[in-house]
Amino acid sequence: MAGHSGSKRVIYAALAGNLAIALTKFAAAAFTGSSAMLSEGVHSLVDTGNGTLLLYGMHRAARPPDRTHPLGHGRELYFWSLIVALLVFALGAGVSFYEGVTHIMAPEPVVNAKVNYTVLGLSLLFEGSSWLVALKEFRQQKGRQGWIQAVRRSKDPGVYTVLFEDSAALLGLTVAFAGILSAELLGIPELDGVGSIGIAIILGATAVFLARESKGLLLGEPASPEVQRQVLEIAQADPAVQRANGIVSVHIGPEEIVAGLSIEFEDHLTAPEIEACVERLEARLQQEMPQISRLFVKPQATGTWERRRKAMAEAADES
Repeated sequence: MAGHSGSKRVIYAALAGNLAIALTKFAAAAFTGSSAMLSEGVHSLVDTGNGTLLLYGMHRAARPPDRTHPLGHGRELYFWSLIVALLVFALGAGVSFYEGVTHIMAPEPVVNAKVNYTVLGLSLLFEGSSWLVALKEFRQQKGRQGWIQAVRRSKDPGVYTVLFEDSAALLGLTVAFAGILSAELLGIPELDGVGSIGIAIILGATAVFLARESKGLLLGEPASPEVQRQVLEIAQADPAVQRANGIVSVHIGPEEIVAGLSIEFEDHLTAPEIEACVERLEARLQQEMPQISRLFVKPQATGTWERRRKAMAEAADES
């Protein structure tokens, strides 16, 4: 699971600051009575728990295949990524919205606001440092792709989950600062509660986006077009292959792909010669494309493959 090294580095960087920031925010909220600061404390605490769950998911996903999971446990990471998104929504957004509404209905003036400003400034510094680490790693992964395209095509939720959580944290800190400052300057304590509701909206939108991406990974997303093309080129280069018709693939982990190849072999080949060809393909793919963790080869006429491919495309259009 060497492919997770970058993800773990990003998550550890986020964990390093989130717990300390959360405790500091809770202390400031108790001292000043700020609803927005309390919401920010809940936000940082949820982020800390989420980082722990992502690390746990990586640990579980790294287990080797067994009788009950012959293709491995790679999708455990995708499951825990979905749980993270639900926690952001249920705990982060839910508690922030509740605190905001409560503070608007029963407003209390913020005392010692300078404490809040100091904590928010320090939080901005630490969250910004974590965000830069996640941004650097994500830039390396996305290459020349656009940002949204890179997220949707990414099969490693560890990096982009932390990046979006940290981005939401930075936006939340800005909203909290605006809420506390406006409540103090205008003498309208309800604005502190409005800040909490603003934080809830940010977290809710982040959670919905992350949940949507996690759902796609759990249902099974195919390998990138580049990976599929490379597999077909390797198969087509074998002298026993008349034509590599196509490939059906699915990610079961960020660096684990199960691939099914449709191949039309040369007509004169015997069964042992076909078996030898499959073994050559497996050996070459293992050497050149180790992310192909399982390969299944189906001898199939090109016409049959084209008919089935067309049927799948029509079914996709109808859905």
